[in-house]
Amino acid sequence: NVLGVPNALIERGGFSFAQTLEEVNDPWSLLAQDLGPNVIPTFGDVNSVMWILHKSLGDDIVLQNGAGEDVTLRLVGLLNTSIFQSDVLISEANFLKHFPSQGGYGYFLAETDQPDAFTALLEKQLADVGLDAMSTGQKLAHFRTVENTYLSTFQTLGGLGLLLGTFGLGIVILRNVIERQGELAALRAFGFRRKSLSHMLLIENGFLILMGLAIGTVSALVTAAPHLLGYAVPWQSLGLTLLMILEVGLIVGTVAVYFALRMPLLSALKREGV
Repeated sequence: NVLGVPNALIERGGFSFAQTLEEVNDPWSLLAQDLGPNVIPTFGDVNSVMWILHKSLGDDIVLQNGAGEDVTLRLVGLLNTSIFQSDVLISEANFLKHFPSQGGYGYFLAETDQPDAFTALLEKQLADVGLDAMSTGQKLAHFRTVENTYLSTFQTLGGLGLLLGTFGLGIVILRNVIERQGELAALRAFGFRRKSLSHMLLIENGFLILMGLAIGTVSALVTAAPHLLGYAVPWQSLGLTLLMILEVGLIVGTVAVYFALRMPLLSALKREGV
């Protein structure tokens, strides 16, 4: 949707901006600048611009105006987690100039100290015209619900992938221990107890798991750092996912070491020619 912003809202200001094309004290004043014929300064929500429009700050969106002419919407500002998701904002003057056939107003913003009572009153008094009123808090919560659903889905899939990788690590650990049967049998023949060997292998494998998680986590944070600024990251759930992966890795490693060290000592030494 293309929304025309009246001068009253531009003068009022407000809302949080993730990025603006120019450093100015009042970002809303950017909507009033002249960028040339048929080039309109435009605001958009940072999430909608990035993931729906696949654009970024300074990019152009070309569409046809009411006269069938191509006009360019240039993104000069990106709103941070706003109520205007799936919308782009231009000044009311540019909207009336390029879309004169659109009569009346379709969206309203009203500031009140009692949003629930005001919402109920509007919907009751204007029910015959089909007015749907919603507080900004409810609208943002709805957007958050959709966003969190996607994040939870991708996090679950990523967690399952990491768990499968952890089980694969357990198989590698088991194979490594089996290939070292001769070495372990020789150590036991020299007087090392099975418990001591188990501790040694568990520490070794635990170190490998911790280093793998640390390297993977740091790499992921470095890669995602530019996109994490200004966003609410579910650190708690991510930490629990990493902790669960660590626990599964240690359990799988313990099981692998347990079965590998139950091998007959004599047969292992014979295979090594000792």
